[in-house]
Amino acid sequence: MRTVVGLWRWRRNPLRRGTDLAEAWVALTAVLLLALATPVVGWLGGKRVDAALRETARVQHEQRHRTSALVVSRTPRRALPAFDAESATEQNMGTRVVATWRAPDGTARGGTVPTPLRTPRAGDTFTIWADAQGRYVRAPMNAEAGRVHAALAGLGFATLGAGLIEGVRRLIVWRLVQRRYQRLDRAWTETGPDWGRTGAGS
Repeated sequence: MRTVVGLWRWRRNPLRRGTDLAEAWVALTAVLLLALATPVVGWLGGKRVDAALRETARVQHEQRHRTSALVVSRTPRRALPAFDAESATEQNMGTRVVATWRAPDGTARGGTVPTPLRTPRAGDTFTIWADAQGRYVRAPMNAEAGRVHAALAGLGFATLGAGLIEGVRRLIVWRLVQRRYQRLDRAWTETGPDWGRTGAGS
């Protein structure tokens, strides 16, 4: 709001100072940068993050493999719902079970893993993801999650750019105000001793 108000300093006024005009130019420049540069920065930043996440998702899909797991037994404790940063959703991990599965090379693997089955029993099967060594891993990042993270990153870059522009504007205006006060102090120093004296410059 102050930035927009600063534009009014352009109006013709016999009391307008040079710093007032400079402040108006600073305000106009800040408004243009906020309107034009900030969206561009956000878009470019989001695009870079999106490209990086796409590459991450591609690598994860290459390194992680679906496999079928066989329930051996249930564990006594139930896994709590968790937010999966790679899928951008809250997943109910369900019950943790002791299961066995096959690694990509065909060797047997086993361990305690979460299952989406509501009431798993010994002998039930479900799908899990495993890495190249056959160890249990989370599902690879999906396209939707990548878009969400890229959009949030773009918004963050835009917000950071807007904050930087506003910070620079405030710093420049602060310097202009300081210069204005310095000139006022010098003028007062020159005029002050004679203030109120009869015939002193009047």
